[in-house]
This record gives sequence, structure tokens and C-alpha cells, in this order.
Amino acid sequence: MRSPVNVICAKWGTRYGSHYVNRLRAMVARHLSRPHRFVCFTDDAAGLDDGIETRPMPDIPVPRHRQVSPWRKLALLANPLADLAGPTLFLDLDLVIVDSIDPFFETEGRLCIIENWTTRGRGIGNSSVFRFDAGSLAGCLDAYLADPDGAIAAVDNEQIFLSRWVGRPSFFPASWCRSFKFHCIPGGPYNILSWFRAPRLPPGTRIVVFHGNPKPEDAVAGRWPGKPLKHLKPSPWIAEHWR
Repeated sequence: MRSPVNVICAKWGTRYGSHYVNRLRAMVARHLSRPHRFVCFTDDAAGLDDGIETRPMPDIPVPRHRQVSPWRKLALLANPLADLAGPTLFLDLDLVIVDSIDPFFETEGRLCIIENWTTRGRGIGNSSVFRFDAGSLAGCLDAYLADPDGAIAAVDNEQIFLSRWVGRPSFFPASWCRSFKFHCIPGGPYNILSWFRAPRLPPGTRIVVFHGNPKPEDAVAGRWPGKPLKHLKPSPWIAEHWR
């Protein structure tokens, strides 16, 4: 029997409702065959389904102008991380799992992560999906805590800080995690083809990542909040998986 693993997520503030966590948990349950714990680190557990373990979101200093930002993800590198041990897969709330995620626990590396689509070849990961052993990257958190203001001034985001601290992340195969904006919308987010063709699911995809806008519910409805000049045809296939 395979050893149990952990799947974690983080919900803080009011940007994402409890239904994001509930749907993520349901998708993990459908697409992960090995025994696992699903743990949500949060400041508000109201509305979460039974079966979702919750732990307090670890508190770390974040400058006031970055209170709602991915920098808080670094708190999940703490040692100890609640009562977790062993292989741990972090998943952003606003993604859609469409196929088995078992292989994400089979890739070897100290930090296994998506290669960031906009900085390919520079050794930078995208922290929407990453795997590590709980507690094993605490040195990165320590480096941040030594000078939070300096860390945030030096790089644009936490995924650059993490990638550079590790030095050589192990990247998941590119086909496993696809950006909805870059890979599913015909021709990318700025292409006129989006007026005539609906977004599609690229072959080999296991996880569709939604970063910024649109979100999954926007993709289903065919809207792009805050961008009246950008057209998006509905993607009913998202609704088949995001549930």
C-alpha cells in the first residue's frame, strides 16, 4: 500500500468563498487515488464541507500594501507545518482538476513546481501548484522573515523568491498544468480568434490554472470581468470538472 500524502490549500480574507475550497476538495477526491489528507489553512472555516481538515493560517509579517497577496504562501513552508509530515502538494483555490493528479507525487525533486509560463528558461516556478516535503523548505521562510521588506522590494512575487532560494526547482511536465488564459483561449488572451472560437482543453492537461481574471465561473459563463473589450466564449467543459 502506498504511503499517505497531503494536499493543502490556503484561504484567507474574503476574495474566495468557501465553495472554492469545497470544489477543490471534491476534485482532489475524484482525481487522487492514493490515501491522502486534504487540509485547508484558513482564517475562516465557515461553510467548508465535512471531511475538510482545517488549520489556522500561519501568521507571518506582510507589508500593509501586500496584505492580500501570494507572499502569505511562504507561511506554509514552516517547520513544523501544523501536524503534517511527508509529501505535500499545494494547490491554488482557483484551478480546475481535469485528470489524475497521482503523477504529481511521483516527480522527483526537493521542490517540484510548474515552470512559470512568462519566464520560461529562467528557472522560475509558478506557485499555483507545487510539491515539497512538509517542513523541508523552512529555510526559505527563515530567509524571508529575516527581512520581509527587503525580500518584497527585491523581487516581484513569492514564487520568484522561492525559486531563487531553492536554486534549481524540478519542473512538472509542461503539459500537466495549463494556463486558461495562455493555453485554452484560442491564440491567447489578446487574439481576435477568441471572438469566434471557444476555449478548449489542450491534450495531456491535468490541471487548468486560473491566474488573475477570468475565474472558473467567468469561463463557464463567457465573461471577462473588468475587461469590456476582451471577448470570451462560454466554456461549458469547465463546469463538467469544476464541481
